[in-house]
Amino acid sequence: MATRVKANRETSKRRTTTPPTRTVKSSPNESAKPALARPKSVFIAPKPQPRPPSVNPIASAMNRSLKFLQTLQDYEKLRIVRYNSDNFDLDRMRTLLKKLGNPQESFRSVHVAGTKGKGSTCVMIASMLQACGYKVGLYTSPHLVDIRERIVVNGEQITPTDFSRLIKLVEPIVQKSKPIPTYFDVLTAVAFKHFADQKIDIAVVETGLGGRLDSTNVLKPEVTAITSISKDHMAQLGQTIAKIAEEKAGIFKPGVPAVTILQDPSVEPVLQRVAQKVGAPLDICGKTIEFSYRFESSRMLGRHNRVCLTTQTSRFEHLAVPLFGEHQAINCGLALAVIDKLKTRGIPIDDTKAMEGLARTTIEGRMEVVNQTPRVLVDGAHNAASIDAMMRAVGQHIPYDSMIVIFGCCGDKDVDGMLERITSGADKVIFTKVNSIRSADPNELAARYVELYGKMAQVADTLQDALSIAHRAVTKEDLICITGSFYLVGEAKKHFANGAPTLPQVTPQY
Repeated sequence: MATRVKANRETSKRRTTTPPTRTVKSSPNESAKPALARPKSVFIAPKPQPRPPSVNPIASAMNRSLKFLQTLQDYEKLRIVRYNSDNFDLDRMRTLLKKLGNPQESFRSVHVAGTKGKGSTCVMIASMLQACGYKVGLYTSPHLVDIRERIVVNGEQITPTDFSRLIKLVEPIVQKSKPIPTYFDVLTAVAFKHFADQKIDIAVVETGLGGRLDSTNVLKPEVTAITSISKDHMAQLGQTIAKIAEEKAGIFKPGVPAVTILQDPSVEPVLQRVAQKVGAPLDICGKTIEFSYRFESSRMLGRHNRVCLTTQTSRFEHLAVPLFGEHQAINCGLALAVIDKLKTRGIPIDDTKAMEGLARTTIEGRMEVVNQTPRVLVDGAHNAASIDAMMRAVGQHIPYDSMIVIFGCCGDKDVDGMLERITSGADKVIFTKVNSIRSADPNELAARYVELYGKMAQVADTLQDALSIAHRAVTKEDLICITGSFYLVGEAKKHFANGAPTLPQVTPQY
């Protein structure tokens, strides 16, 4: 009995735990369908959102500074500029500097004016002074690629951080000023403030336009220098070389020694007259200062020029000129004359160290080879005299079979004079535009060139197009020369810095 009860309990337990199987009947015509599974929840990852570009605070500040400068009147970019005391107001510049604490009074300076050769002369002076142990500021214009090229201390451009900081310092002063300072006023003020902040010993400063009304003419320099004077900016400075010379001589100061070079016969009397009126003792390299130069070739240096300059306090003999061209030998003599005058102003100069500094001098955009295959040379020759000097320098220093010139210039230049100098050396000319509102129309340049000299010329809308045309015509031994404007040279340097995609390697032709 007990056994049966136990068995019944186990059966009951099995029935409750195992339900009976249900059979589903389907009609003969209906195919069996699988039972639908319950949908599982699926995780859908959100689409990745584009990551916002990282913001470089230094680049951002630099861009903001450049945008502010673009709001100011920039006479470098205007077609027509009236050269008067309203547009070029030294009182406006003095007021701006006063609000910055008159930084220009915290350092000594050399002031250089002229038509051509200013930049090269300034760089040679700065290099010699730096080699003598001085902390040297260098202010030049225009720039080729980066605006910071204009403001240099001991060979180092002002940093983007310092540039932006100083623009930010100047901006509220400018906005409250009446009249408002110009683009060049602000850059000059920033340069002087940077030099003061860096506690430099001496600044070498190049004028912008002219001299008498130039923003830099607030300095009280130790020496002033005038480089070669020729026709340029005639709409502003005058239609004759004598008129231009008078504006350049406006940097002369009472009791401050001035030096210059042998000039056009109409220039020297003007410089002498202005110097005498102001009370500035004037010396001339090659006349009142013993100076000579010669061209030679050696195994070590190749083709180059050597200079000699002798005074009561200096004796520089047979120095190799570090830059190409006869015109650079003359500029070198002027730079040495400035160094000599600084000695008379109580600034100790070690001649040996100065000569070592001179030998290390380099400058971009002047007789600079920016590509080797094919050879491409750039030179910022921007007037007739500069083109002439460049052509002679190329003939002296760079052997070639034929020269293809890519030329562009501003319309306010002595265009006919420049075209005449080009034809003396170019076997083929390609005219193009420069990156400036003042650019001359390349079609008009080509038409004028054909009219004057009966030679064929080509036109290209852009520098890259011009380079493509030149490349199709060039051989291994030829030379492509890009000249006529610093704007064009700057564009070329940017192009070749980016890899020169339009100039592949040239297959040698024998």
